[in-house]
Amino acid sequence: MTAVAFDIGGVLLDWDPRHLYRKLIADPDQMADFLGRICTPSWHRAHDLGADTARSCAELAVRHPEHADLIMAWYERGEEMIAGQFDAAVQVLAEVKASGLRCFALSNMEADRFALRRFRYAFFDLLDGWVISGMEGVAKPDPAIFQILLSRYGLDPAATVVVDDMAPNVAAARRAGVAAILYRDAGQLRQDLRALGVGLV
Repeated sequence: MTAVAFDIGGVLLDWDPRHLYRKLIADPDQMADFLGRICTPSWHRAHDLGADTARSCAELAVRHPEHADLIMAWYERGEEMIAGQFDAAVQVLAEVKASGLRCFALSNMEADRFALRRFRYAFFDLLDGWVISGMEGVAKPDPAIFQILLSRYGLDPAATVVVDDMAPNVAAARRAGVAAILYRDAGQLRQDLRALGVGLV
C-alpha cells in the first residue's frame, strides 16, 4: 500500500447534527421528528453536492415558517454539529503518515465548511491532498468521486486504501478497485491497516 484516504466526518471529526439540535430542541422525540421530516439527510445531501447552504436553508424556512429559526441554525451554527476530533483516529492518521504513506481526505462535505475546518483542525496539515464532494459536485457512493481521487493524485487503485464509516461507501470503493476499510473505531482501524501491510507503530 502506498496511500490511505480517510473520510472526515465520522472518522476524523465527530460530526452529527444532533450535537447542535440537542441544544435547541429539548424533547428527544421532537428533535428526531425535526431531523427526520424537515432537515433530512436527503435534503442535506444537496449541500454535499455543492448547493449553497444559506440559500437552501432560507428556501426550506419559507416552506416551514414554523421552524424557520431551527432551519437557519443549520447554516448559522453549523460548526456546532462537530463535537471535536476523534483523537485516537487522528493518531492513526499520524502513524500512517509517519510510516511514509501518502495520506488524503475523501469526504462528503460542503465546500464552505471544509474551508473553515481545514484551518480549525491541525490534522489537515498531515494530508497530501483531498477530494471534497461539495467542491466536485459528486458525492460518495458515486463511483466518479473515487476516480477523481485516483486520477488527481496519480494513485494506483490496488495500492490505495479508503477508510469510511458508511458501508455503501466502502462497497463503492471496492467496486472502484481500491482496498476499503469500514471504520468502527481506531483500534480496529489499526488492525485492519496492519492486515493490509501498512506498517504502524
